[in-house]
Amino acid sequence: MLSLFKKKNLNKTGEDTTVSSEELLNETSADLSAEEEVETTLHYSPAYMPTQELKYVYQFLNLDLTPLKPNQVSLSGIELKQDGGDVTVTAFIRNSLDKSIQLQEMPLLLLGVEDEMLGRKVFNFAEVGEIPAKSSTPWVFTFSADETADVEEFPKTGWKLAFELKTARRHELDLEESWANSLPEEDKARLHQLVAEIQAPKPGEVNFMGLQAKQTSEGNLHVTMLIRNGSDKNIQLQQLPLEVMDASEEVIAKGGFTLDDLEVKANTSKPWTFIFPSDLVLKENVDLSVWKAYPPQQNQ
Repeated sequence: MLSLFKKKNLNKTGEDTTVSSEELLNETSADLSAEEEVETTLHYSPAYMPTQELKYVYQFLNLDLTPLKPNQVSLSGIELKQDGGDVTVTAFIRNSLDKSIQLQEMPLLLLGVEDEMLGRKVFNFAEVGEIPAKSSTPWVFTFSADETADVEEFPKTGWKLAFELKTARRHELDLEESWANSLPEEDKARLHQLVAEIQAPKPGEVNFMGLQAKQTSEGNLHVTMLIRNGSDKNIQLQQLPLEVMDASEEVIAKGGFTLDDLEVKANTSKPWTFIFPSDLVLKENVDLSVWKAYPPQQNQ
């Protein structure tokens, strides 16, 4: 019975991809030989409890997996299904460290037989929960139609699921077209140099850096800031509340700005000027020798 069941149902159609845990998570195990082989035992996330029949399938598949080396995290493709426009991929998430790991939000690539890109999606691995030491955890990943390539048919075998490793990318200046067209070349060069020299925001962080503040003869306050996007995704800003504090450390202006989906590209900084009309300026004699501007929640 078992041999028939195994032959008929245990068809692992995907390949394996493996990355260094240090590269992926900045995590390593202590005192493990690089030549040691690590067998991974089956583990189920509380968020995914398969049927008893599937548990038998996973048990046999896990026994056939190639051992890992120490300090590796692997994605071992089990099954790929197309359901209308969606593509569902089942894979083992394997951890060869001698301690548990907790993956966070990160992008995965669905690759074809020749490593061609078939899909990309950012998955929240927090849903999987803790992945114990030396374990294999089955999980189901779903790519929607707009997250996959426009291909007639996905490969039945030889496909791969892989972590998209972040490559070191320099934080760059992102100028809105109107700024690029009107700003003098000298000012553009200064902005490029500034963005290249200052410390980039932390991964995933969005923050604001003041560039210039001046008050007009009419009493309006013009504040120019760098909107700094440290994430690997473009962001759109629709509304932004801002407060300005002068050298006296008093709030001298506050207001809300509608930005009409102002886009700041991934890993870039974009300059933008915010104008506070005189009726939003709360102090008559402001001292802009030292100042800062910030969304209120960032100053708490």
